[in-house]
Amino acid sequence: MNKGSNPLIHSHQFDEGNPVAERKTRFAVILTLVMMVAEIIGGYYYGSMALLADGWHMSTHALALGLSVGAYVLARRYAQDGRFAFGTWKIEVLAGYTSALFLLAVALLMFYQSIERLIAPVMIHYHEAIFVAVLGLVINLITAWLLGDNHHHDHDHHGNHHHHDHDHDLNLRSAYLHVLADAATSVLAIIALIAGMLWGASWLDPVMGIVGGVLVSVWAVGLLRDTGRVLLDAHMDDPVVEEVREVIALVDPEAHITDLHVWRVGKGKYSVILSLHSNNGMSPNDFRDALSIHEELVHVTVEINQPDISL
Repeated sequence: MNKGSNPLIHSHQFDEGNPVAERKTRFAVILTLVMMVAEIIGGYYYGSMALLADGWHMSTHALALGLSVGAYVLARRYAQDGRFAFGTWKIEVLAGYTSALFLLAVALLMFYQSIERLIAPVMIHYHEAIFVAVLGLVINLITAWLLGDNHHHDHDHHGNHHHHDHDHDLNLRSAYLHVLADAATSVLAIIALIAGMLWGASWLDPVMGIVGGVLVSVWAVGLLRDTGRVLLDAHMDDPVVEEVREVIALVDPEAHITDLHVWRVGKGKYSVILSLHSNNGMSPNDFRDALSIHEELVHVTVEINQPDISL
């Protein structure tokens, strides 16, 4: 049996943290907190339950955004810690997963409050509520633009063998979705408030809340699915797995893969443990060198089992 791996890759060689995203997310936290306080004070001052509820609703987003910032800080702080075999990237993924749970909680709160208002309508101070909702939308759009700019450009930096979703910063995506959820609910609220003020359609306010809850739920479930796959190492159906098989077949058409494990260890980076039967006298280095054309494979271990032909 021949066994080998590429040289030890220390945790600091993986992408730990995202300084640009961390800075932008920190700014998003500040903007969200300012808007949250403005809505809560405005709600008390104008006697508007709509503003008050939205202000407390924003507090969950501020908490989730703060969680995202904390994940970047921890990932950076422990980047050199040898206890993390494949770096600290999954701290960010874990924060994204937790943030998705917050999104689901927000959606449930929106459903509850909307149904409550359908059953027992409350008086709405339209002018004040519209003003604060528009202000909130402007703040959310600015924040979404900041986070979205980095979110959409955090993709393929290493060539054609990366795939669309491999390089996503899932922590940044969670922060982006929280801000986007706020922006979407602000738009729905403005539509409902204007319709209520002009045509007396006060029922539109809670109905739009339900629509917003559905939208936020869809985003949350998608984020839970993507982060959950990373945390559970469920990547054996990723295209890179088939690419590994193709390379082995090209190097030695008679080789037989007996064991293959592929999992993500960073943004667009995978680790591979490969065991195979080969009778052509090839070494593990031959297969590893061939696999090196795929830059997303940053840690590869190859084991060659040669059949026992002794009698």
